[in-house]
Amino acid sequence: MVEYRIDRRSGVATYLQIVQQTKQALRLGLLQPGDKLPTAKEVVAATAINPNTVLKAYRELEREGLVEPKPGLGTFVRRSLARPEAAADSPLRAELAAWTDRARAAGLDREDVAALIAAVLDERFGGGPAAAGTDRYGE
Repeated sequence: MVEYRIDRRSGVATYLQIVQQTKQALRLGLLQPGDKLPTAKEVVAATAINPNTVLKAYRELEREGLVEPKPGLGTFVRRSLARPEAAADSPLRAELAAWTDRARAAGLDREDVAALIAAVLDERFGGGPAAAGTDRYGE
């Protein structure tokens, strides 16, 4: 089961954090079709957020066809976003793990690594702030 972590300082809406974390779990294969998501009550107890926020996130995931509510039973995963190349035992993941080890040995911290990866993703995939020549706030 996924455990949501809410970062109130991130600037990202709480419901979107839940959506993003659920999608990440789906991409990594941590959630599989048929798995039950935590109830709104469980998420509220763990994160101290409004139940309507959880329900809004689950509605968004439902709208995208990723989950389905079953009245009286809960909300269940409908489909996965996992790819074999992203599996825990994939060569690509092993290469990335080795690279992050080298980055740590070179003195980079988590935020440095995240910024570097985000910049490269923006360069290679386009559409991000670095590709547009602006910072993350559009300035």
